[in-house]
Amino acid sequence: METTEQATAQRSTAEARRRELLEAADRVVLRDGPQASMNAIAAEAGITKPILYRHFGDKGGLYRALAKRHTDALLAALRAALDAPAERRERVERTLDTYLAAIESRPQVYRFLMHPAEDAAAPTPEQGFDVGRHSAPLLRRMGEELAEVIAERVDLGPNSEQLARVWGHGIVGMMHAAGDWWLGERPCSRAELVSSLADLLWGRLAAAGDRPGGPGF
Repeated sequence: METTEQATAQRSTAEARRRELLEAADRVVLRDGPQASMNAIAAEAGITKPILYRHFGDKGGLYRALAKRHTDALLAALRAALDAPAERRERVERTLDTYLAAIESRPQVYRFLMHPAEDAAAPTPEQGFDVGRHSAPLLRRMGEELAEVIAERVDLGPNSEQLARVWGHGIVGMMHAAGDWWLGERPCSRAELVSSLADLLWGRLAAAGDRPGGPGF
């Protein structure tokens, strides 16, 4: 009969193996972007594809695991930028810059998470799965997280919780759309884009007060 210690050890081993496989997938995604395949990831990890399926189910399962990994890291960085000691305008600019710097530094990861394989003429589970179906929850999660931060820090008056959610999802949508366009065309510097987006946001946010006793924004 399996003991509690054995079960704990097995879970720890499985979690460590899963992290190793995600790191192998990251390396392939950094190299291949949206064209990253389960075959290439399995080869990078030194295993067969059925073993990879055993851990993640399919490419959609692997995508969700990678999305959580990168979204967790990005949200932590965004929260750190929002909480840094500085004037509100500077923190807004730092937060926008943190997001844009993240997608600029790892564009292949961003494209894998947000765009389907562009040359997949006939979608298959291997290279043409519905990325939009998986990326939408990622953006919603970011919107909800930002809404929570806004609600904690800014006094928006009556119906503030709903307004914070509108702003949270709206800001994430703006960052995603503007960042996607900017990453593809590079029409200006990152600093110029940050300043322009901050100008767009600055109207009512500049006039809103901090919540009493809160950390501010």
